[in-house]
Order: sequence, then C-alpha cells, then structure tokens
Amino acid sequence: MDRDRLEALLLDIKAGRVPVDEALRRLRSFPYDDLGFAKLDTHRSLRTGFSEAIFCKGKSLEQIAQIAQRLSERTGPVLATKADRDAYEAIRRVRPDAVYHELARMVVIGPPRETKSAKPILVVSAGTADFPIVEEATVTAETMGNVVERLHDVGVAGVHRLLDNRAKLDAANVIIVVAGMEGALASVVGGLVNKPVIAVPTSVGYGASFDGLAALLAMLNSCAPGVVVVNIDNGFGAGYYASMINQLAEE
Repeated sequence: MDRDRLEALLLDIKAGRVPVDEALRRLRSFPYDDLGFAKLDTHRSLRTGFSEAIFCKGKSLEQIAQIAQRLSERTGPVLATKADRDAYEAIRRVRPDAVYHELARMVVIGPPRETKSAKPILVVSAGTADFPIVEEATVTAETMGNVVERLHDVGVAGVHRLLDNRAKLDAANVIIVVAGMEGALASVVGGLVNKPVIAVPTSVGYGASFDGLAALLAMLNSCAPGVVVVNIDNGFGAGYYASMINQLAEE
C-alpha cells in the first residue's frame, strides 16, 4: 500500500465508507518505511502485537539513531537489543526518554505496555554468569506487559537449590531456563513442571562448550517433553515467546 492509497483509505474511514475492521485488515498489508539502508516494518505491531526490535550489533550509531527515531514515532514501545552504551547515547540524542538496561544490553524506548496478565513468567538461571541473558529475557517480557520473577543460581551442580524453590516453579505460568556449560538445567526443570519451558543456551563455559554449542545441542536433545529451545544467548527471543504464551493463555 503506497502513501496515496493510505491517504485515500484514511479519507474513506473518516467518511464512514470503510468499516473499522476492514480498514485494519487493509492496514496490515502496509509494507514498510524505507530509509534507504533499512526498510522498517512500522506495522508489525498491528499484525503481531509488538513492534519491530532494533538489533544494534553491526549497525552504525547513526543508523541505530535513525531507526530508533523513526520506529518510535510510529509505534511503541521499541526495544533495541545487544546495545552498548554508545548505542544508547546515540538513541538518547533522538529519544531523551530512552532507558538503558546495562546488564541486559537493551534500550527501551517509550513506556512499557500495561500488564496484560497477572500470571508470572519465571526466569531461572543456572549461574551468575548467565545474568545478562536472564536480564535480556526479563526486560523483553516486562516491556511486553508481563509480570516477571527471577530465580537465580540454581544450576544442577547443586540441584537442592532448585528443589528448595519448587513453589516458585509451580506458581509460574511460563518458565524460561537460562544455562550455559552443559545446559542440563532445562531438562531438570522440564521434568518437574506441567507448563511450557523455554530453554536459552548461553555462551558461558570452558573450551569444550564451544561458545554455547554444547548447551544448545543438549537442550535440543532434552528427554523432558514440553521444552522448546531458542538460539544461543537469545534472551530477547525467549522473553518474546514467553510473553506470547502467557498472554494467549490469559485471553
């Protein structure tokens, strides 16, 4: 849908010639905002319920700033992932209200969504070294309108720490498990609960962990049913998916 057709549609809506439901159906096909170096999916939130995120790694500071400004003008809130402090400062110059979550390496532009589900998402981490990915998942899910709780440092080397928190596992609606090394925690949690478990392998570990590949393969080969796996260090994807499940269950 080009600009002329969009303007014509808006006139039809104002004149009452096109019902709202039909207008929304047409708007879902509105393609993108072309910046030359990027084509921004400004209507993603209309189709999927949440705006396009900015993956900062590999982009110039100027590109990050332009994308952040344009996206936040048309939709919100907007998340910028894998963002260092320089990326945050670039965004803050065009959006002074942007908030930087340093541990998560995320920038949140605009106010988070109102909480849509009182049922909590629980983010479980194997060790302290997994905290950055835990926070990436947490910030994502909170921004999307969820209550999120954390359960830190309960890896399988001391499984009694996990079992002492059984009540938190049982109270959660969706569980995200973040673990590096051999990634066994996801299977243990999956064998204890009757709810979706989203496993996030991290690049934490010694040489034979191959920067998270060992944990990824272990999680993919989990013997516990009900465990799904996202990519290495993809806390954003886990938080997003957990939000979809949580809010769909609420509906």
